[in-house]
Amino acid sequence: MSNIFEDLESNEAMTHTIFKDKRPLDHRFLPDKLVHREEQIRQIAKYWVDVLNNVTPSNVTLYGKTGTGKTAASKFAREQLIDIANKKNVFVKVEYIRCTDYTTEYQVLAQLCNKLGRDVPNRGWTKGEVVNTFRDIFKTNAFGRKLHLIVILDEIDILLDKDGDGILYTLTRTDNVSVLCISNYLDFKNLIKSRVTSSLNDKEIVFPPYGADQLSDILSERAELSFCDGVLESDVIPLCSAMAAKEEGDARYALDLLKNAGELAFDEDSKKVESDHVKRAKERIEHNKVSEIISTLPLQQQRVLESILNLTKQDEEITSGKLYDAYKDISKKDAVTYRRIFDFINELEMLGIISTNTISRGRGKGRTNIIKLQCDEELLETTLYTI
Repeated sequence: MSNIFEDLESNEAMTHTIFKDKRPLDHRFLPDKLVHREEQIRQIAKYWVDVLNNVTPSNVTLYGKTGTGKTAASKFAREQLIDIANKKNVFVKVEYIRCTDYTTEYQVLAQLCNKLGRDVPNRGWTKGEVVNTFRDIFKTNAFGRKLHLIVILDEIDILLDKDGDGILYTLTRTDNVSVLCISNYLDFKNLIKSRVTSSLNDKEIVFPPYGADQLSDILSERAELSFCDGVLESDVIPLCSAMAAKEEGDARYALDLLKNAGELAFDEDSKKVESDHVKRAKERIEHNKVSEIISTLPLQQQRVLESILNLTKQDEEITSGKLYDAYKDISKKDAVTYRRIFDFINELEMLGIISTNTISRGRGKGRTNIIKLQCDEELLETTLYTI
């Protein structure tokens, strides 16, 4: 039997009339230029340029919602800085840390040490040992070269929420080290104590959401790299852009729509990517998003959702009281308090899985919260019972 992957690859090459390269449609792809983020990149460079004169640069914080180009802009500036530093023989390292992968100060420092050539285990050392090993790296080496390090901490709020602000205190109190923090939330500094805020003393750069026209420019540039000539119908990119503009100007969502639309067209042996492919791509993405959210919820919230699903199937008007009774039946002796259920309801509403509406029952009868599902019942049931 021939190798199945070779067969598929050659067959795909012969029939590949949609894509010429999918990589540019991945939000992690770094193009040669970042359209509509030139000003933000210039600001980052303005704060980092001091390092070329062997001066520790300013700390920087990038704010903006998901898909507004924060990560891409910081990585783009990193590539440009490393390029010029090599030409000027300045010893600069710019290390990217995604705080969803490294969620404690120990893990971040260990990862930085390993990237900079010092072996540190993922666990087992004291915090003091890791900090001392990290700081020892910055002593002038035998060749008299002084290392400058810029640490990009992406989604910093996740680390701060889980482990506190120790990482920022350590980094900002280490010679020749500066940080660039990336956050989706303007209020993330509420997680930082005043002593750390003082030593951080950062410069702030805001990334506004993309408009539909800007998203169209981004997609057009990526489409030219990704799709074969003439396969995109003229209304595909405007439709993807308009849909993503409604999702708070999220470029990642726009790229996902375009890529999924292309994949649907390819799977159907279509010679063109059409607006119908985009609409169905939207349904597919939302389906996957809801499934992922539900499957990663804590057990108690899943039980609350199961209770809402059961009451919905019974065509019941769902009040918080009815919901709590149904939840207790499912949870038995492991139920949380009635007050805690309100927290779960608020969190599920923020995720867009349910909605609540407060109605008045009339004079003297008070007000009642009515809860409704905002996702497909069949999808919810399938996801809950396959976890």
